[in-house]
Amino acid sequence: MILSSPDGFVAHSLAPDRRLLGNRNRVMRSHDAEVTGLEFPPHLIGEQHHTVIDLGKVKRVAMMVTPEGGGSFRDEAWEAASTIRAILRQQSEPMAVTMQTVFVRDRADVPVAKQILEACYGGQMPLTLFVVQPPCEGRGLAIEAWAVNTNAAEVEYHSEDLVTVSYDGLRWIYASGGSLHLEGRTPYEQSAEAFSSMRRVLARSGAGFQDVVRTWLYQGCITEEVDGVERYRELNRARTDFFAGIDFEHRPVKLAHNGHAIYPASTGIGTLCHGLVTACMALQTDREDVQLMALENPLQTSAFDYPKEYSLKSPKFARAMAVRAGEYVTTWISGTASIVNSETVHRGDIVKQTEQTLTNIEKLIAPENFARQGWADAGATFEDLARLHVYVKRPEDYEACRAVCERRVGHVPSIYAVADVCRSDLLVEIEGVAFSRVRKPQSQLQTTR
Repeated sequence: MILSSPDGFVAHSLAPDRRLLGNRNRVMRSHDAEVTGLEFPPHLIGEQHHTVIDLGKVKRVAMMVTPEGGGSFRDEAWEAASTIRAILRQQSEPMAVTMQTVFVRDRADVPVAKQILEACYGGQMPLTLFVVQPPCEGRGLAIEAWAVNTNAAEVEYHSEDLVTVSYDGLRWIYASGGSLHLEGRTPYEQSAEAFSSMRRVLARSGAGFQDVVRTWLYQGCITEEVDGVERYRELNRARTDFFAGIDFEHRPVKLAHNGHAIYPASTGIGTLCHGLVTACMALQTDREDVQLMALENPLQTSAFDYPKEYSLKSPKFARAMAVRAGEYVTTWISGTASIVNSETVHRGDIVKQTEQTLTNIEKLIAPENFARQGWADAGATFEDLARLHVYVKRPEDYEACRAVCERRVGHVPSIYAVADVCRSDLLVEIEGVAFSRVRKPQSQLQTTR
């Protein structure tokens, strides 16, 4: 089925319940739930959902793949890799995967997953994070992968911790701080080393931390106390000390100054081992029509303004980072939880916490919030989401949490993983990314006589 919009965007969709018609301001895309008609045996094709984002000169594909054929971990890993290949072969243009996150049930399985993925990608191995967060469906792994069409974009695989993508005057840098399992290191020392490592990797590409718009911080046993202090609080202390040397207020890319601090969007979430897995995404451009906005939430106190009872040095991140390039806006949504102002709400109730978390995201990306902070012609809704990560603290809460998400958001490509959230009383955390278009002034939409 082919859906066309009044603006000429085209979405190829096998999911007719996604209403893509009739909205002039939405980046058109598809949420495809099945793969059929390909040469792969049925048992090799896992449960997969993907989004195709048409950004004019370039197309991106966000893939969320969970194997369902059963068998050994190796079987599941091959199934997931085959499914990614099948999705890419569906596309009308050649595609290359640039970054992927592999959620595994057990750290001992990482070498097998890495071996299989390296065999599949060869010299074009994307930046790959291995995170010990068991998929809620009970599988051995699940994979989020991002791809771009290579007839419009140049992808360079510099090393296992650095990939760059260039198109239309934009240069995106994906860098990893590695997977740190350093014995004898305190949480503060481990976190400080991770940020320093990301800075060194960025420098190899000619970028700096001033260019970073998004970070991911997967911290083992995030709420565990070491010498009476939670590991996450020590991560925040290390991040604050590191950011003190970064002049985010004078980024090379233009900033929308809305009175807020200009920190990157971020997710800080727990894993089942004591390591620390980190990555960041940076942007370089000379285009005059590219601008950044660090978004804050009208329902929440900014994380960097949290009182000291939550952390000696408050978390330094924006609730979201919006990147405006011409008529397109990409909104990277930080990890979001059931917090109003600075307080956890609905303690012990997964349904109400999931509802509140989604409401927080809805208010954060809403056109009214963009207008409040300076972009009156921008904003997004749940229909603009390309993907979600849903981190569920208690495995028994998965079904109830998923039911709320699908009722509120629909079947957006998602991965659900078991993970500790940064507060012991938080049961769920959700992050995502939305793609939208700026709205044309009413005068431009009216037909002149």
